[in-house]
Amino acid sequence: MSLPRSSVPGGLPAAPPSAPRGVLLVNLGSPSEPTPAAVRAFLAEFLGDPLVVDLNRLVWWAIRSLIVLPLRSGRVARAYQGIWMEDGSPLMVYGSRLAAALARELGPAWRVALGMRYGRPSIRGALAELRDGGCENVLLVPLFPQYSRTTTGTVEKAASEALRALQGAPRLDILTSYPDHPAYIGALTQTLREALAQGPVDHVVLSLHGLPVRYVREGDPYQGHCEATARALAAALDLDPETWSLVYQSRFGREEWLGPAADVLVPALAKRAPRVLIAMPGFAADCLETLEEIGERLRDAFLAAGGTELRVVPCLNDHPAWVRGLAEMVRERSDRASQGR
Repeated sequence: MSLPRSSVPGGLPAAPPSAPRGVLLVNLGSPSEPTPAAVRAFLAEFLGDPLVVDLNRLVWWAIRSLIVLPLRSGRVARAYQGIWMEDGSPLMVYGSRLAAALARELGPAWRVALGMRYGRPSIRGALAELRDGGCENVLLVPLFPQYSRTTTGTVEKAASEALRALQGAPRLDILTSYPDHPAYIGALTQTLREALAQGPVDHVVLSLHGLPVRYVREGDPYQGHCEATARALAAALDLDPETWSLVYQSRFGREEWLGPAADVLVPALAKRAPRVLIAMPGFAADCLETLEEIGERLRDAFLAAGGTELRVVPCLNDHPAWVRGLAEMVRERSDRASQGR
């Protein structure tokens, strides 16, 4: 005889199933396709965010609309065409793979969704997906290990706005930053060791995304977080101080940015360190800034300056060590949240 679904042996009512816990992974975003029109739409949204570019709104609107977007959209679209994957942009492809792998690692009591700060899938849409999947509590995980108002800060703002607009929205907790968390550093260490096993190098470069110096002077903790990541990674790899360098990439505009700049320091290494390994520990997934800016343009500049090899370490993407490490951080943060800490 089959038992009613509401019963258990002994006649006691069955405990109601607990709601699944949700995880919302968020990255920056990318154009929907590698065309000038799609790139222009993406850049307009991204560069229009006042937390990213905080210049006078009217002045910046004119510069952005009349100079930046017309001049950059076609060039950036061509760069995207060179790295576009069969299933879409690398950032989206690797983000989707990571979300699926994390869901498998966490198990059936969890739901994982992917959202992008700019473009699609949106943060609001991802939150709705988790709500509709029964999640009453969601952990927001910006895929930016080092906090900056231009990345995690704007994700937090967008998530707050989405919650206010979403009927029946879940409760939200945030994994704000993890620049030297052992699980994150451990995953990075494994990827660098795999790259170092391919042969000897003369120098290791850790390249992180740049930021205007003014933002740091105004209190943004990003530079300190980048340095914490670099120190922890160098210690884990047992690198001597003279054998590695921290640099910053992806400068934009005429304002002073954090340095040393990758496109200056790396070519300058070529003569005394002809074999360089470069990793981008601030990027959770390969994207235009890692594949084209570093993997193509910086490599060409390094070889032209006399270097023999610029070995580029893939980003964490959906590496098994990163999936395990991310799951560890998610469980850790969720447990603390459930205990009110």
